[in-house]
Amino acid sequence: MSPKVSKEHREQRRANIISAAKKLFIEQGYERTTMEHVMGAAKMSKGGLYQYFSNKENLFETILEEDLHRVVQETEKILEGKVESYWNLLLLRMFGEQMEPTDTMDPLAPSKLEFFLTGRRDERRRAYGNERYTLGVKIFADIIAEGQRNGEFKERFPSEILARTIVSFVDGLAVDDSHLPKESLKMKEQYVMFLEYLKGALQA
Repeated sequence: MSPKVSKEHREQRRANIISAAKKLFIEQGYERTTMEHVMGAAKMSKGGLYQYFSNKENLFETILEEDLHRVVQETEKILEGKVESYWNLLLLRMFGEQMEPTDTMDPLAPSKLEFFLTGRRDERRRAYGNERYTLGVKIFADIIAEGQRNGEFKERFPSEILARTIVSFVDGLAVDDSHLPKESLKMKEQYVMFLEYLKGALQA
């Protein structure tokens, strides 16, 4: 009879798998990473790994879902309280804790792009991609809508359209970042210009 594994131990093993897999996806991309790579990086047996994730797609989607849902929940919680600056909250969601543009993209972005492009003819993955897009738009739309209700932003454009524009701009940079030389992309300069456009649209 195999020893009983505690809930805390299972959760820690699952977290170790996700951490190891994320590092591999960043370093190698989605297509080149295999479950065998994950087994080696996480120091787990095949049977142990498949107790947690049925395949690479399931593992990668779990990483994406947990990251996105965490941001959605954190944003909702912030918006329930007193927000000093909705503009700063937008910057936080666009750029993270540094709240300002840099020349680097989310390190997992190329793998995300690869995942959705290679699965673009798969109905289930297309539906999943649409769900992620909807949640991504919701994050920015909720911030902008609250900023408009509280008078920080003008209601010159609908919050949803502005949110879709933000997502499309960021996704477009992710596409460029995946195949263009870094020195030719001028990501920071593009972000600075886009922020000026966004300020004008919001009249912030």
